Amino acid sequence: MRSEVVRAISNRFHSGLHRFAIALSCCIFVLIVAGALVTSEDAGLSVPDWPTSFGSIYKIPPMVLMDTRKWLHNLSLAAIGTVVAQGALGGLTVLMFLPWYVSSAHAALGQTFFSIAVLLAVFTGRGWIESSPAKFADDGAPATRTLAVLAICAVYLQLFLGAAFRHSGMSILPHLINAVLTSGIVAWTAVRVLSRHGQIAALRRPAMIMIALLLIQLGFGFAAYLTRVVWGKNAVQPLPSMVSTTVTHVAIGALLLATSFVLEEQVRRHLVKDAATLAESSIARKAISA
Repeated sequence: MRSEVVRAISNRFHSGLHRFAIALSCCIFVLIVAGALVTSEDAGLSVPDWPTSFGSIYKIPPMVLMDTRKWLHNLSLAAIGTVVAQGALGGLTVLMFLPWYVSSAHAALGQTFFSIAVLLAVFTGRGWIESSPAKFADDGAPATRTLAVLAICAVYLQLFLGAAFRHSGMSILPHLINAVLTSGIVAWTAVRVLSRHGQIAALRRPAMIMIALLLIQLGFGFAAYLTRVVWGKNAVQPLPSMVSTTVTHVAIGALLLATSFVLEEQVRRHLVKDAATLAESSIARKAISA
């Protein structure tokens, strides 16, 4: 009886916690845009000291929000660790005068922090907490979850290669080659989900968003290539067209990565490979409907 009470409490929807997770995701997205603006404007050392900012350290008031799910606690700790590590890498970029590999890792870690925050918003949402997952067979080859994980890895690699190019660590060729590969994997994953599991709203929505973001990302990627590589290669300083297209390209990339994570988690929740688990879920659904 006690375990049932604890489980009921842990599955209760907390509107304040969910709103806080959404606000956190929005704030991190603004930070990603700000970071892209700094890089695009060649202003990476505009604040000359670290860990202080012009000799000052700001304190924030303590805030406490409770959720009893241990795995969510661990994810929250991962978010804290990620942002601390990203801050350390940001400091190293200042102390080491913008080495491309540290700056690229700093950018990738920022995208990771944003994705974790988006997942926290999903996991604290009413739809995740108060609804039971509908289990369906993941009978594709390769499995849909395999494709979803592969899409995350491909987007990660693309983000790192793009950051390496922006920070003058490598040529644009690896970025362009991987863009073709990443586009194919992301499109394959989204089309697989829509064609086989489009009836599941929790899967259909992120898959459709992925397709839309991919198309927008390709458009802004081409625009960034024109403004930065073709038209602006001899520019003395970054032009407004270069900054706007590059920053938008980075921002859409962050949204695409976060959406890829959301789709993978929804696939993990709703699709199963184990026939026994699928049979048990089918019996449970029939019992509920009866």
